[in-house]
Amino acid sequence: MADPKDTISIENVVASTGIGQELDLQSVAMDLEGADYDPEQFPGLVYRTAEPKSAALIFRSGKIVCTGANSTEAVHESLGIVFEKLRALQIPIDDDPEITVQNIVTSADLGESLNLNAIAIGLGLEHIEYEPEQFPGLVYRIDDPDVVALLFGSGKLVITGGTDPDDAREAVDVIVEELDGLGLLA
Repeated sequence: MADPKDTISIENVVASTGIGQELDLQSVAMDLEGADYDPEQFPGLVYRTAEPKSAALIFRSGKIVCTGANSTEAVHESLGIVFEKLRALQIPIDDDPEITVQNIVTSADLGESLNLNAIAIGLGLEHIEYEPEQFPGLVYRIDDPDVVALLFGSGKLVITGGTDPDDAREAVDVIVEELDGLGLLA
């Protein structure tokens, strides 16, 4: 069997930062080309970068959340663009604001079909939620690394809650080890 860790793909990285001051989002929206600001719909201003592809959610408090990037490097690059655009509007921003990765969503493939009913029984109810009438995936809460994995009958996985790309690799190892130990992998 091919190593499932080789199939890991980062789907989304969410990170946050702050510029340490309040912003007049109406004024920023008027001066920042491409910004979307509709406070009736959402309290933040949305600024999208094309390369790398992401969206920065800029809030009045000066907090900024970057979402949609597919790597931690892309998050830093996208936020760098946002910081430069804001500096161009005469908004003072530190040279290197701290950026904190909040969540990394990855996908992977175990390469074989899974019997989710047997897995739910085998792994025990304290770490598992499985209600196929509500959702087709099995929710597996892993303690170390501290992530949540969604397992699907196709053998596909979605791993969320990690803050480092290595969390997904460790989670796949835990899942393969657990399922193998239960005799549930071919």
